[in-house]
Amino acid sequence: MLMTTTDVIQNAVIESYLGVVTAEVVYGTNALKDFFAGIRDLIGGRTAGYERVFEQGQQNALAELQKRAQNLGANAVVGIEINTGTINLDQSGVLLLITATGTAVKTR
Repeated sequence: MLMTTTDVIQNAVIESYLGVVTAEVVYGTNALKDFFAGIRDLIGGRTAGYERVFEQGQQNALAELQKRAQNLGANAVVGIEINTGTINLDQSGVLLLITATGTAVKTR
């Protein structure tokens, strides 16, 4: 399945728009990662542990987006946008939220 951030596909004709598809991935934070991220925050530098979480989360969100589009009969998803955010859980920490949204289409 072709998945793209553009709203057109070169050399393809969109026959039908099947609807907006959205996928969400939520990850809990980890006390050890939080500790090392806090140190990185103080001294500077990248936080590789969380970078991997976000990279994996984006891949999982795109895979789920593809699955949901296929369930609608699509052979492509256009206009994909990925967003990240957090959900605060009182004093117990935060959850990491990654969403992917696009339009499921049928092309020829």
